[in-house]
Amino acid sequence: MVALSMSLFKRYKLKLNPEVTPGVCPHCKEMSSFVSIVNDYYKCMTCGTDVEQKINGVIKYLPIGKDTLLEKENG
Repeated sequence: MVALSMSLFKRYKLKLNPEVTPGVCPHCKEMSSFVSIVNDYYKCMTCGTDVEQKINGVIKYLPIGKDTLLEKENG
C-alpha cells in the first residue's frame, strides 16, 4: 500500500511544501505548533483544530468555520 502511494507521488510529481509555525491556538488557548500544507490554512498540533492565518501587522490564527467557508464561496 505504501509503495502504491509513493508511486502516485512520483507519477504526478506532487511537490508538498509543509510549513510549521508556532503560535497560540484560538481554540485550546495554548502555545502550539501549526502545520500547513496548503497556503494560509493550518492545523493545531495540540488539539487538531483547523485555523486560517491572517496577517495584518500581527499574525493571528482564526478558527475556520461555516462563515469563513461561505465568505470564500460568495466572495
